[in-house]
Amino acid sequence: MELAAIDLVDLDRFAAGFPHEMFTVLREQAPVWWHPPHPKAPGGEGFWVVTRHADVLAVLRDAATFSSEGGPGRAGGGTTLDDLPRGMGPGVMLNMMDPPRHDAIRLLVNKGFKPSTIAKLAIELRQRTRAIFDEVLPRGRFDFLRDVAAELPLQVTASLFGVPQADRHRIFEWTTAFVDYADRDLGGSSERLREAASGMSAYLAALVARKRREPGDEMLSLIVHAEIPDDTGTVRRLTDAEIVPFLTLLLVAGSETTRNAIAGGLLALIEHPGELARLRARRDLVPSAVEEILRWTSPTAYNRRTATRDAALGGATIRAGEKVTHWYPSANRDAAVFADPFRFDVSRAPNPHLAFGNGVHHCLGASLARTEIAVVLDEILARGLGFELDGAVEWARSNKHTGMRRLPVRIGAARG
Repeated sequence: MELAAIDLVDLDRFAAGFPHEMFTVLREQAPVWWHPPHPKAPGGEGFWVVTRHADVLAVLRDAATFSSEGGPGRAGGGTTLDDLPRGMGPGVMLNMMDPPRHDAIRLLVNKGFKPSTIAKLAIELRQRTRAIFDEVLPRGRFDFLRDVAAELPLQVTASLFGVPQADRHRIFEWTTAFVDYADRDLGGSSERLREAASGMSAYLAALVARKRREPGDEMLSLIVHAEIPDDTGTVRRLTDAEIVPFLTLLLVAGSETTRNAIAGGLLALIEHPGELARLRARRDLVPSAVEEILRWTSPTAYNRRTATRDAALGGATIRAGEKVTHWYPSANRDAAVFADPFRFDVSRAPNPHLAFGNGVHHCLGASLARTEIAVVLDEILARGLGFELDGAVEWARSNKHTGMRRLPVRIGAARG
């Protein structure tokens, strides 16, 4: 493939999973590449594409140069190719904040995601996982994405944030509409997206109002009643306009990315039965298998930053105000860091993948996601389950998230 043929704006190129062949060319020929302006790109603008592990890491660790909020000459910014207005995403959503405000907001929920806290949740996670498998296995065939991979993160996220379990599938439908561009292109909208945005916003606003009146011991009540200093130094509680986008982010991140790692992990084991056999023979490999699943699936495809000043990166000169995208699945296939990077290896070590990012925006829920993937693997191994595909895998249409719509499976013979 020639560089001139690479197009990262055409979402149809991402409709069958992440297009690794394009990024292999970029890593080898133009690791920091200027994507030319494109009629389907938001604003028609060009943008930088960062594909090698070392360069992605450099962007992630330099929040002063590569801002999550915006840059010179821009009225908006954020972490997608769209320039979102300030106050709508940038400066309000945690992933679209820069320090020091980012750090103050992150502290609000940090305790709820510490490894020690997640360890205490392990019993509940295992109970939920067993109940999920007890429900679906008698059917013999089912959609693993919806019935297992999405179900555990949905239940756990709802529990953590005080969302009634009866409402968790509404959250699933809303978050899916946000991340799957099934009926729109970049920068575009659709009736489905508008209904999801308005529905989720109204639902969360009502939930926040209830927690103001009737606080509980879950994380949302902590956020609603916390007092932190604002940009002027005044200590105050967060407003609904700040909490609702923050909570939306946490619900999307807590359910969507983990479900795709779990589903993608099962697909990898189906496609590499020898690796599943190794896990059956050596259950002590589950922790390294979790890391390899994260590297292999890399559910978040890219994030965007905006250069706040001129910067040199990977032999290129990036100008202040330009959009800079960094691509995690590409960094996680970098042969300079990972031996035989296109081999799925449940014993891979070391495995310095960037599936959770790095730096100030390292994924808040990393410990929880790792634990959820591990308990699903443990349950599959404990029950001696084997799976076979029961139809075609259906991928979401998005260059922002690498996910599935359906993963149809049937119970097959356990091998190994």
